[in-house]
Amino acid sequence: MFVQSDYCFMFLHCDLSLFICFPGPWGRCMGSDCGLGGSQSRAVWCAHVDGWTTLHTNCDQAQRPSNQRNCFRVCDWHKDLYDWKLGAWNECVPVSARTFGAPRQFTCSGGEEGIQTREVGCILKSDGSPAEDAICEYFEPKPRLEQACLIPCPQDCVVSEYSPWTSCSKTCGTGLRNRVRSVLVPPLFGGAACPNLTEFQSCKPGPCTGPEGMYSLRVGPWSPCALPQTRTARQVKRRKGKGQGLRERAGVKDPETRELIQKKRTRNRLNRQESPFWDIQVGYQNREVTCIHRNGSTVGRKDLPLTIQSCVLPKDCKLTDWTIWSPCTKTCMNPESPRGNRTRTRQVLQFPVGEGAECPPLEEFESCEPQGESIPPCATYTWRTTEWSDCRVDTLLSQQDRRRSNLTGLCGGGLQTREVYCVQANADNYFMLSTRTKDLISSRPVENKLCEGPIPNRSQLCQIPCPIDCEVSPWGAWGPCTFENCDDQAGKKGFKLRKRQITNEPTGGPGNCPHLVEAVPCDEPTCYDWQLISLDPCIPDDGKQCGSGTQIVQVQCVNSNGEKVDRNLCTSNPPPEPVPCEVPCSRDCVLSDWTSWSTCSQTCSSKTIEGKQMRTRSILAYNAGEGGAVCPNSSALQEVRNCNEHPCTVYHWQTGPWGPCTEDPSTSSFNASVGVRPNSDGEVPCSMGMQTRKVICVRVNVGQVPPKKCPDGPRPSTMRPCQLPCKKDCIMTPFSDWATCPITCDAGMMEKTKIHQSRKRLIIQMPSNGGQECPEVLEEERDCEVPKICPGFRWKTHKWRKCQLVPWFLRQDTPGAQETCGPGLQTRAVSCRQLDGTQADISECLKFAKAMPAITQRCQLPCQDDCQLTNWSKFSSCTADCVGVRTRKRSLIGRSKKKDKCKNTQMYPLSETQYCPCDKYNAQPVGNWSDCILPEGGRVESILGMKVQGDIKECGQGYRYQAMVCYDQDNRLVETSRCNSHGYIEEACIIPCPSDCKLSEWSNWSRCSKSCGSGVKVRSKWLREKPYNGGRPCPKLDHINQVYEVVPCQSDCKQYVWVAEPWSVWKVSNVDLKENCGEGVQTRRVRCMLNTIDGPSEPVEDYLCDPEEMPLGARESRLPCPEDCVLSDWGPWSRCTLVRVEPTSESSSSAVCKIVNMFCFFSDWSTCQLSPNAVCGSGIKTRMLDCVRSDGKSVDIKFCEEMNLEKKWQMNISCVVECPVNCQLSEWSAWSECSQTCGLEGKMWRQRSVVQASQGDGRPCPSQMEQWKPCPVRPCYRWQYSPWSECRVENVVCGHGMRFRNLSCFVSDGDDEGSLVDEELCSSLEVAVDGDKQIRLKESCILPCPGECYLMEWSDWSSCVNICAKEAGVDFASVQVRSRAVLAQEPENLQLCPDQEWESQPCTGGEHFEKHDGFNLSCPAAPNFDAFIPSIYPSVLSLQFKSYMNLRCPLQAGICLCEEGFTEVLSSTGQLDQCAPIPILEIPTAGDKKGDVKTSRAINPTLPTTIQPGRNGRTWYLQPYGPDGKLKMWVYGVAAGAFVLLIFIVSMIYLAW
Repeated sequence: MFVQSDYCFMFLHCDLSLFICFPGPWGRCMGSDCGLGGSQSRAVWCAHVDGWTTLHTNCDQAQRPSNQRNCFRVCDWHKDLYDWKLGAWNECVPVSARTFGAPRQFTCSGGEEGIQTREVGCILKSDGSPAEDAICEYFEPKPRLEQACLIPCPQDCVVSEYSPWTSCSKTCGTGLRNRVRSVLVPPLFGGAACPNLTEFQSCKPGPCTGPEGMYSLRVGPWSPCALPQTRTARQVKRRKGKGQGLRERAGVKDPETRELIQKKRTRNRLNRQESPFWDIQVGYQNREVTCIHRNGSTVGRKDLPLTIQSCVLPKDCKLTDWTIWSPCTKTCMNPESPRGNRTRTRQVLQFPVGEGAECPPLEEFESCEPQGESIPPCATYTWRTTEWSDCRVDTLLSQQDRRRSNLTGLCGGGLQTREVYCVQANADNYFMLSTRTKDLISSRPVENKLCEGPIPNRSQLCQIPCPIDCEVSPWGAWGPCTFENCDDQAGKKGFKLRKRQITNEPTGGPGNCPHLVEAVPCDEPTCYDWQLISLDPCIPDDGKQCGSGTQIVQVQCVNSNGEKVDRNLCTSNPPPEPVPCEVPCSRDCVLSDWTSWSTCSQTCSSKTIEGKQMRTRSILAYNAGEGGAVCPNSSALQEVRNCNEHPCTVYHWQTGPWGPCTEDPSTSSFNASVGVRPNSDGEVPCSMGMQTRKVICVRVNVGQVPPKKCPDGPRPSTMRPCQLPCKKDCIMTPFSDWATCPITCDAGMMEKTKIHQSRKRLIIQMPSNGGQECPEVLEEERDCEVPKICPGFRWKTHKWRKCQLVPWFLRQDTPGAQETCGPGLQTRAVSCRQLDGTQADISECLKFAKAMPAITQRCQLPCQDDCQLTNWSKFSSCTADCVGVRTRKRSLIGRSKKKDKCKNTQMYPLSETQYCPCDKYNAQPVGNWSDCILPEGGRVESILGMKVQGDIKECGQGYRYQAMVCYDQDNRLVETSRCNSHGYIEEACIIPCPSDCKLSEWSNWSRCSKSCGSGVKVRSKWLREKPYNGGRPCPKLDHINQVYEVVPCQSDCKQYVWVAEPWSVWKVSNVDLKENCGEGVQTRRVRCMLNTIDGPSEPVEDYLCDPEEMPLGARESRLPCPEDCVLSDWGPWSRCTLVRVEPTSESSSSAVCKIVNMFCFFSDWSTCQLSPNAVCGSGIKTRMLDCVRSDGKSVDIKFCEEMNLEKKWQMNISCVVECPVNCQLSEWSAWSECSQTCGLEGKMWRQRSVVQASQGDGRPCPSQMEQWKPCPVRPCYRWQYSPWSECRVENVVCGHGMRFRNLSCFVSDGDDEGSLVDEELCSSLEVAVDGDKQIRLKESCILPCPGECYLMEWSDWSSCVNICAKEAGVDFASVQVRSRAVLAQEPENLQLCPDQEWESQPCTGGEHFEKHDGFNLSCPAAPNFDAFIPSIYPSVLSLQFKSYMNLRCPLQAGICLCEEGFTEVLSSTGQLDQCAPIPILEIPTAGDKKGDVKTSRAINPTLPTTIQPGRNGRTWYLQPYGPDGKLKMWVYGVAAGAFVLLIFIVSMIYLAW
């Protein structure tokens, strides 16, 4: 062990005059061995008193301290051997008490700061022996020795108001009246003690007319039960006291001998009934009975009541030792899972007898964790999900869409669902299991409640791609007659073809488009032909200036598609000949050139229909006189020719849909998915297959024709390769475990209700592509096994034994001792039986049976003078309920039949009569109606038969319930079955179904707002019906309840064109009849027509054409005269890239070009456009590109194209329309347990939760997420004590007695006090009152004798008061208190009164105490409850104390005043200190020696508070009379002084006048 260290602060004087030895600090403990084998050293030097060091020889070597010592060397393994021992914190000491100087004035506010200390030392763990602190400090710093604490402020006692005065204790003479009060808050932490709880007042009802009763019999308590001395012991004692007595005469037996003989005869029979668990011994107990005077003195008396009685000798319960702990219920290892339990038991060796201590619990539980190395881990669980179902759009449709739409072909945004189930997650940790078993465990569904954490989503949005329809351009013009194959021109048959192109690629490729080529058979086909380019000017023949001539034709060689080819390919056809023409001479009629041929009126020709084309020319100048060529008539100005002469027999190839993808025999048949990526549909291809389709030749408007009718060139293919998806087999979970059957022993009930258990499995993956189908059975069910009859246990009681009296030798001096009669005690045996009567262990009945029956009872052996009667018979039966009476009888037996007093039927009735029970029941409703509840099984199936999550019937007809209550004729609650009711009134109700917002159908699209360029078109819906009852909300509507959809549109600037007819004949206004020339007018008709690929087709409104481009309908000009120059009409304007030529006059051949800038303009994005079959999901927004001039006019897009203004702008963007997902709710949970086990207010609840919140314009979640319905009303039975009886003292007036109460069965509806019913109705309840199993039906009591001063019963516990320090923020415990006040009856006995009592205990809850009017509080500070230290305050305090002066100081307007009946007592500083009660004085009459009646006892308030409660020392108020009834001397002195003062005052007044 260490030796206490010496530090350099300690000086050792070597040379007292000059030199001193200085030791340094000890160094580190060193050594090779751990423990005591270490050593440590320090430096020691010699120094002069001036501070300089010197040689060691200059110091006294005899006083030189050692520089080396043994020590304890600490090693790491010492950590397990040593530890700090922490002592308890000492009492909190104020900080002010530890400071130096005079204590300062301290005002408590919320508590005083203090310091607590404790002892801390290092100890050896094995035996607790102390060790050096340095050992423990090596591993851990020394814990703190001090800490701050809070000392609560002193709390004064607070009492209640006084009760009303009691009646006078005497009916005559001088008595006392009392009034009492109780303690509300006990004094705490040195606060002022409680004042008197009792106030006395003398009273005189009147003079007594006769002698007062001065004596009373008072009985004392029974002594403890004891066994009488044996006969041998008494005989030895008698012989020692009296010597050898005479022998008794033969044949004469005293009563004691007779008792012994009787006991011997029955000993064997009694022993057979003895139980090893009871050792019942009957003893005796006695009590003292005295006669006392009202003043407390005792006198003798002979005729006293019973002073001895039989009793059972008390024996405490004895138990065996505890058994070993049972195995832990938790058999796996997981620290995060709840702990298991284990139990141990013990058996009863000796049951408690008499007043012996009851048995403690026979079974003990404690939490545990499994111990061992091979403990498997606990099962953990996780969520699993099945495969997502197919995407469905119909679940998103509104009510209106469901009714009016064709539900096939829906696309766009949809919803898909899946099942969520719980499985075991850690099957791989069970190494002892096979792989197959692990897989089985990890996929078998278990109860969902085993899984924790968030549940995976059961539904999600999905997308079904909408099919894109094929869009094609209009038909082109018919081509020339050509061979099917220009390389093979063997036949003479040919075809004319016309074509169209795909403008929008459809889903699935061009194979889903309509035919793109049509053919018409024709004759004389050619593959190449000459195409007219232009005609050269007309050249007259023979070099003349005018007259007939020819025009050379300019041509090029083109193929059947109109493409220019080499001219040599057209050599088979001669080129066109020159065209004859005419150059008019000066006097000839001048005609214009022919116009272009018009559009053919028909696309084909037949016997009744021919196509025609027309061209015209006009007269430019008339012939001049004779000799000139005459102008032709009007018919010659127009030519008509046939066109499209091919017959109307149009053929084309028609294709059917592609067939399924099948295996191609030419490729491998291996169907595997290894290493193959998914295709565009998300399916994994496994191998290549082949698709086929049907291709036929069709004649328009006729039908199928032989294939040779159609050209082979454009024939579509009938086969194409495809990718085969992999086969998917059905995948299922294993069956779950069988559901547990209910644990019940009622086999009849199970057979009657046919309880089943089930198990199920789930489909994880649906089969597809020819995979293995799923089995039909997904759930199995079987009947639960009928259990065996549950074993039951009951107590079996044996016959009562003979009534056992007090031994004769103890009662021989009592009256009637020679008879074997009087009060006694009898016992019986109790055993445990099964329901079938077989013997069972006593512990089974203790655990499963009701309370054990009593094994002892009081009995009475009748004496000779007593009347003996038989027991009452059973009541006679009633013929009907509520009719007649029933009786029971008993009779006298033995000698009692001849005794006159026994024949008194009033005292000893021999028959009793009562009315027959009247079982009338009345049913009536109670409580409110429940929520409207739909019948069970409200889940509906969707169209495809698959359960849709959240698609639960939530409206329609349901039922609401109201509880029924049944009362009997005494208005007591009974089971509802008595009223032939199942417990409810059922009433149909309606839950209104939600109605979605209803709009009209979309109107037709309006015409594009512009005829040239980009515009908009609009369609709209209008509101037809608003939503209600939680239906889908309406989209945002305008002020007239309409919703619009606007999309941009593009109008071809050539869609509408002006068409002008030929000019009319000139109308010359100034006609030269000879010359037929001069000024004239021409007119023509101009119409706006729809332009097609074949030319203008039909007239339309003029506003659709551009008014700026409208040709003139009339013109004025000069008709040329002979010799005048004749010009043709102006041709079209040539193109200008950056300028446009606007003529200033028609006569000019050129014009000034006006620069007009062009730029591209974008329209706004359209709303998100969906497929017609889509509700939501992915869509497209579009915009248009417009070519706009600088003046704002839209022109053809080709102008911007020529100027290279158009770029690859993004005209389409993807967009998403939010899907209207309805709120999806879980199914209703099972009904909860009833909120009350009985009564009228019980309710059952069920809840549901939101699985998927609503999205978009989906139906919102309903507000009702829980429902309730009333529970069937059940009567509330309970055991309840009756009130305690008055204290009963046998045959005397006062003393120690007993009071009794009954344990009865009460029924109530849960709110009222209840009514008394038969005890059988409470037979199923545990015998306990308010949770207390210790049933006390009797208790000792004291009946005060007349004139005695005594303590009242305990008051009720006060309200729980919270003790806290508000300013300090500290919350302590709560406390409640009760008290006992003193009641006095005789003024003379006040000195003999006991002290008042109070006791307190901690409690839970409570509010901070606030003073109010009526509380007796101390001043100037209000009661302070801001602190309370549980360690200081014991669990229950019981104090007896002397009464203190009452302080009554209610605060009024901030000023402390005393109430009426109290006077102020001021402190030395002039402040109000106390409120003292004014003495109640009574002026005695002459001869009244008891006139000195005092007020309540009190400690002198002027004395220091060091007088502790419970010490003797009473100080009374000043009284004018002495004990002899005469005035005291000080009264005369005060009177004389007052007289002198009065004379002095009168004299001073007289002198002042």
